[in-house]
Amino acid sequence: MAEQPLHEHTLGNGLRVVVCEDHVVPLAAVNIWYGVGSRHERAGRTGLAHLFEHLMFQGSANVAEGEHAALLESAGAAFNASTSFERTNYYETVPVSHLELALWLEADRMGTLPAALTQANLGNQRDVVKNERRQRYDNQPYGTAFERLCDLTFPSGHPYAHTPIGSMEDLDATTLEDCADFFATWYAPGNAVLSVVGDVDPAKTIEAVERYFGGLPTGPAKPPTRPGELGPLSGVREEALDEEVPSPAYFAMFTLPTDGGDDVEAAELAVEILGGGSGSRLYDRMVRRDEIATEVWAGVTRLASGPSLAIVDAIGPEPDKIAAVLDEELERFAAHGPDADETARATAQAERGFLEQTETVTGLANALSQNATQFDDPARVFTAPGRAAAVTGDAIKEMAGRWLAPGGRTALTYGGNS
Repeated sequence: MAEQPLHEHTLGNGLRVVVCEDHVVPLAAVNIWYGVGSRHERAGRTGLAHLFEHLMFQGSANVAEGEHAALLESAGAAFNASTSFERTNYYETVPVSHLELALWLEADRMGTLPAALTQANLGNQRDVVKNERRQRYDNQPYGTAFERLCDLTFPSGHPYAHTPIGSMEDLDATTLEDCADFFATWYAPGNAVLSVVGDVDPAKTIEAVERYFGGLPTGPAKPPTRPGELGPLSGVREEALDEEVPSPAYFAMFTLPTDGGDDVEAAELAVEILGGGSGSRLYDRMVRRDEIATEVWAGVTRLASGPSLAIVDAIGPEPDKIAAVLDEELERFAAHGPDADETARATAQAERGFLEQTETVTGLANALSQNATQFDDPARVFTAPGRAAAVTGDAIKEMAGRWLAPGGRTALTYGGNS
């Protein structure tokens, strides 16, 4: 994708606005990132960021309970929200004729959500989140693997030691006062980026944003950011789990460089070559040749304020053999690095991933918000393919030797002989 002109503006209250024209279809994507996620939660109140993802749809001063979704649905919008370690985002893609409705709804809940926050809807949405935890995590085979690996990987009290879903106990302990404090601290124009992409006039769009958001107060100064740095892991910390699962399995986590620099590009390409699908080294060795696994996958979670994370999942009857072969393949890769074909395939896959993420107005709006929030540069999104293409095989080898070394990980063993 060629770089597209961006129109940027910052309101007096600190809200950063990014507008990008795309006149292919008469749609407008509205995407707002708040700089708050699970890493910003305090001890004893985990899950608040994700809980707010739900509470933000429960009404505001001028929008009755259930009306936010109803108005968007009546306008033919597609909308949702998500929470991660580092941010919470809300997004809707609407016919361009309903752009101002989307902006008004986002402004009203940014400015007035506490007016509609009641014990009843807190209790209702808390139950929704708890049920989500049961269905997607606690009652799913291997469902808590990522959560357990984070707990093993990060020291107690580290901002990434718990995941966004939070704990049942903390959700039960959350009060209306906790919610009001959390909203006042984090849900403010000065902690948000609003991106609009689509069949829009940039000047008129920015005027509309000023009209709906300009009167909102900036909000308090954000609390100091807790440090999240963590280097390569040393030694293997492993937990054996006695759970009822369809098959024994082995899950491993490695730390990687923080997102934003050249090192993370090389590290992610290394993970892609090792375990990114049926053409990867681990799949070829474990599934095709040794037949010790039925499934193998590896992927990366990029983090901008702490170490990125690499995950390896392998399903097979003998986790001990999987762990041993993993060490062998990591050692071989660190010693010799990738060949030219592997590097080219991984780079092409990175470019394809970028195109898939930004081929729609919805995806591009999200990518602009991300890069503005995390790197203070929304246009950085357009340089992603070039950054991957610039990585050499030697750089991939060096990153693998430093961050993906044998014996430097945390791991979970489900069943088997461990």
